Amino acid sequence: MTALSPDTIAALGDALFDALESRTPVAPLTDAHPDMAIEDAYRIQMRMIERRLSRPGAARAERVIGKKIGVTSQAVMDMLDVRQPDFGHLLASMALPEGEPLPMDRLIAPRAEGEIAFLLKDDLTGPGVTPDQVIAATEYVLPCFEIVDSRIRDWKIRIQDTVADNASCGMLVVGAAIADPRTLDLGLVGMTIMRNGEIVGTGAGAAALGHPAAAVAWLANTLGALGIPLKAGEIILSGALSALVPLAPGDVLSMTIGGIGSVNLVCSGARA
Repeated sequence: MTALSPDTIAALGDALFDALESRTPVAPLTDAHPDMAIEDAYRIQMRMIERRLSRPGAARAERVIGKKIGVTSQAVMDMLDVRQPDFGHLLASMALPEGEPLPMDRLIAPRAEGEIAFLLKDDLTGPGVTPDQVIAATEYVLPCFEIVDSRIRDWKIRIQDTVADNASCGMLVVGAAIADPRTLDLGLVGMTIMRNGEIVGTGAGAAALGHPAAAVAWLANTLGALGIPLKAGEIILSGALSALVPLAPGDVLSMTIGGIGSVNLVCSGARA
């Protein structure tokens, strides 16, 4: 059930877009709208995405390239004090080639997540999609850093705030390593994140809703109930495998997932 008018939804989506463009965060949307429904939050998200897709020149370069699943691990649920998954849209402008410095001047309060990315070779249309069907529809999996960023001030978010803010998505860096998910138990693979030579995160595939393919199935079924398929060629980020890692200028990170491979990230600027 929605609680907000179309004009309010448009205004809030515009406010988040303006925060993105200006790097000036806004107060939590739920402060002014404590009864905001999840459905309203997704409508606000879509308004924000529409604004991004309609920016001058965006028609030539901008497009949706996939989806991300958020708030899948207990560590992230505890950190953000939200208790259910969400999803957001990945745009072409969010994808950063590995080796290119992360543009810290485009972000507000970035944090890194180590994830398993799925590249689909077949459409997935819920409801009723199973994890086994996700594996069958996947071309390969890859190691990925998702750079989450919040347009909400100080990460003071409820689930409605992060949903409205495109699931707090900032950018993504996908590694060159690929693996066939049919040859791995993705629930058991281990992950390690290092920042500036020190281990700052460890986890396993099971951190993402028990199994990364289960997280993708959740997304396929959630979207399928709305008549939206996951499409062949899309990249799906299945969720963080450990707690979020704050980033600062000059940081150098690497993340390795057993059986899949590694991905590296360098933040622009000089270390303090």
